[in-house]
Amino acid sequence: MIPRRNSRIRKKRINASSAIKGAENKLKNFRQASILAVAITGFMMLFFTPGEAGLVQSDSSITETSADTMLLQETNPTEPGATTQDDVTSLSSQEATNEALGALQNLWNSFFYNLPKILIALATLILAWLFSWLIKKILQRVLGNWASSSAIISLISISVWLLAIGVALSVVAGDIRALVGSLGLIGLALSWSLQTPIESFTGWLLNSFQGYYRVGDRIRVGEVFGDVYRIDFLTTTVWEIGSPFQASFVHAEQPTGRMVTFPNNEVLTGTITNLTGDFPFVWDELSVTIANESDLPLAVKVLETVAKELLGDYMIEPARQYAQLLKRARLIDYISDKPQVYVSTEDSWTSITIRYLVGARDRRKWKSDLTLRVAQELAKPEYSGKIISVYPRQQVQVIDSSGLPVALFPKPADDHNKSDLKADA
Repeated sequence: MIPRRNSRIRKKRINASSAIKGAENKLKNFRQASILAVAITGFMMLFFTPGEAGLVQSDSSITETSADTMLLQETNPTEPGATTQDDVTSLSSQEATNEALGALQNLWNSFFYNLPKILIALATLILAWLFSWLIKKILQRVLGNWASSSAIISLISISVWLLAIGVALSVVAGDIRALVGSLGLIGLALSWSLQTPIESFTGWLLNSFQGYYRVGDRIRVGEVFGDVYRIDFLTTTVWEIGSPFQASFVHAEQPTGRMVTFPNNEVLTGTITNLTGDFPFVWDELSVTIANESDLPLAVKVLETVAKELLGDYMIEPARQYAQLLKRARLIDYISDKPQVYVSTEDSWTSITIRYLVGARDRRKWKSDLTLRVAQELAKPEYSGKIISVYPRQQVQVIDSSGLPVALFPKPADDHNKSDLKADA
């Protein structure tokens, strides 16, 4: 009964914590939606600012309404021919109807008043689109395949669009001071409601100029592991690669066929692992376990020979590039261009590790080939009894009261002892 109670208590705690997190997320979404609604409302007010005619008409209607109200207040209902309560109610309903119709008329008049401004603003945006397209084509030819060319082109395009939007808004709003104040309020509201997109855009800028990863690199960002397919302003899309450290269809470093998209703010908040950035090779290891009773020098020699025969001269060029990178960073610059073999002792066996340098995308292929070669070599008859493989096994030992081991199954007497026993008999 106690384990069931504990499980129920855990479930209640988990449900309570999940409910609290859900409520916090809903409150956060409501707050962001409210601030975004305020920003959109302020933005729409810039386009529907009443014109001069609308203001004049609104002022005249307000004056007439106030005059009628004063006349009604001055009239004495007790005098003969005075306005009754029913007449006042009907007049109030008529005034409300007239005010509603007047408001709609003012909105319609203000739209026609601002229609030329809106058309000029749209023409400005169209010219900005054509100008940014022309600049993009020119910069693509001038910059070529420069690493930061896409970022430079995108920033120039964004600057052109921001300038065009500012000009369009100034044309619609008219007064630049009102425009600056409105844009300040809208920007403040958007900065609160759109924190994640702003951080993602900042992460894109940082990655564009620092070059943490490019299209075609194999990266690991948080729980995402794959080859970079596309980098946008706010998100990055990768072709997923399987990994034994995460749930996936494939439990090895090979493509799964799925595309994964994550926000660029991971550049600011997460850890980025690039397997093929400036150096498209990685160190890999293969561990072979043998019994402690084996001939260790012979085992080391055999495994080293197998690895060198398989890799050959493959590691020469990668080792040279790696040495240059380390020398440039003022680190150790000697890198072996042949596979290395290391020995370490474990609990009840000896582990022999082969360390080698291969391409990041060919790691599984080389490891599979090396495992097959080692298995075939150790299965040869000349190594029988010299290189002993390790299998799962258990050993039970009984100790008597004095602390000495006791043999559960005593060894049978040999033939010499048996003959002596027969002679004595």
